[in-house]
Amino acid sequence: MKVEQTPIEDLVVITPTVFEDDRGYFFESYSEASFVKNGIHLKFIQDNQSFSKRGVIRGLHLQAAPYAQNKLVRVLQGEILDVAVDIRKDSKTYGQHYSIVLSSENKKQLLVPKGFAHGFSVLSDTAMVSYKVDEVYHKESERGIRYDDPTLAIDWKVALSDVIVSEKDVILGTINDLD
Repeated sequence: MKVEQTPIEDLVVITPTVFEDDRGYFFESYSEASFVKNGIHLKFIQDNQSFSKRGVIRGLHLQAAPYAQNKLVRVLQGEILDVAVDIRKDSKTYGQHYSIVLSSENKKQLLVPKGFAHGFSVLSDTAMVSYKVDEVYHKESERGIRYDDPTLAIDWKVALSDVIVSEKDVILGTINDLD
């Protein structure tokens, strides 16, 4: 497993070691021991999965403390642009975002820590996304930022005419509206 620090502190990309042969491939998608060896001490309690079609943008989502979540995101099928926005007010990278293509081909994962808003856009015909969390879903703690917040100016790599967003996500505020 290779752990790479992104330009935003605490946000890391994880690339598993893949063993391939004429039968196919094998890799550990998660290993607590490997995480601990790399200084990542999290206890995930739930796996979530979504299926979406091309042009869907999900996010930007987060939960407020004390229900904030660390997320380990990977793609089981297809390709997405995964985006994390630093919303830690005391961070030198507050308001900055990082994006990476995650796919079933590259098998990369993004570890999105507490204090970040998270979302993704679907770049392939369809995509199946799986992510681990270390805290339960708590509706009253749910928060978000509009995908098209002009302050963030995120390029979702999806044509504006093809964007599909839920009603819930369309009414979200901007990063400046977060409490």
